[in-house]
Amino acid sequence: MINTKSFGRELKKLGFDFYSGVPCSFLKNLINYAINECEYIGATNEGDAVAIASGALLGGKKPVVLMQNSGLSNAVSPLTSLNYPFRIPVLGFVSWRGQPGYADEPQHELMGRITTKMLDSMQVNWMYLSTDWKKAQRQLSLAARYIENDRPFFFVVRSGTFEQETLQKQEHSFSVNKVNVAEHADDELPTRQEALRVINGWKDGKSVQLATTGKTGRQLYEIEDACNNLYMVGSMGCVGSFGLGLALSKPDFDIVVIDGDGALLMRMGSMATIGYHNPQNMIHILLDNNAHDSTGGQKTVSHNVHFVDIATSCGYSKSIYVHNLDELNTCLEQWKMTKGLTFLHLKISSSTEVQLSRPAMKPYEVKARLEKFLNGNFSGSEGEGS
Repeated sequence: MINTKSFGRELKKLGFDFYSGVPCSFLKNLINYAINECEYIGATNEGDAVAIASGALLGGKKPVVLMQNSGLSNAVSPLTSLNYPFRIPVLGFVSWRGQPGYADEPQHELMGRITTKMLDSMQVNWMYLSTDWKKAQRQLSLAARYIENDRPFFFVVRSGTFEQETLQKQEHSFSVNKVNVAEHADDELPTRQEALRVINGWKDGKSVQLATTGKTGRQLYEIEDACNNLYMVGSMGCVGSFGLGLALSKPDFDIVVIDGDGALLMRMGSMATIGYHNPQNMIHILLDNNAHDSTGGQKTVSHNVHFVDIATSCGYSKSIYVHNLDELNTCLEQWKMTKGLTFLHLKISSSTEVQLSRPAMKPYEVKARLEKFLNGNFSGSEGEGS
């Protein structure tokens, strides 16, 4: 067995002190260490944990993701359509439940056989974590070099790898909603482009705009391609978790998360995590057209969901239903002055331009440009404006 505290401190020496994950009995001692001695964000699912870690990496952290191998399937979407195209490396630890030749629960049997094959298929470099301390140290150094070269690295962890680490008493904190403004007038249903123009009008040198996958990102790109924009090209539903990781890592920046109804519905559990951690520098804007617009306009069930009440119950400081562009503009103006985790819900029309251009830059170039902006060494000649 590895002494968990020594292992965690070795990770700290290498700069890894931000963790996100979902518990597994094989990893419980490492998770306990992370909770006791580091910054740990408990995610509602493994895909969200990867997205949180990815946002934190852009914010300058060196994140670690912890998960059971059953949850690796939940993380496939961000690992293949966020981390791969954007070249966002994360260090992962995945348990090997269902290891062939060892008795385990029936639900782990198939995943136990295919865990490493899945990592291979996703082009994620991996290694079985050794229980020999000296060898494990060398493995960590190797993993750190992969991360430095923008390549993810995962350790597959067998049962009994880590020595006991007792979880210290966890204090419950509560995020309380202070403002709830429900729907009380007719919706004016502006277009997505009109709404994005209002949002983009409040962008300044200390704000970052994260646009969800589909037409939202493409339309924001057409309005103004800027160094402080990021256009999601996949990982549907992960923009809120990504924004959480970035907001917690860069508290001096305003993080503007622009979401869509189909995407938010896909990973709505992320709102509970966002509300609990309650970053004061984040605003979460839902542009809701009750449709999967980029795939042909198939209807979502958003018309049957009270998003404002959900955000309120999750602990967002302010949760506001927005009826028109004037109210949107006013809410953004107030948020710029007062901050506080805020959720805005604006219904928009389903009509949109048939043809939308796609960003000319590769996703990893967009990521690199945003990193330069966040680090204060961006030159305006490097692609701002369109």
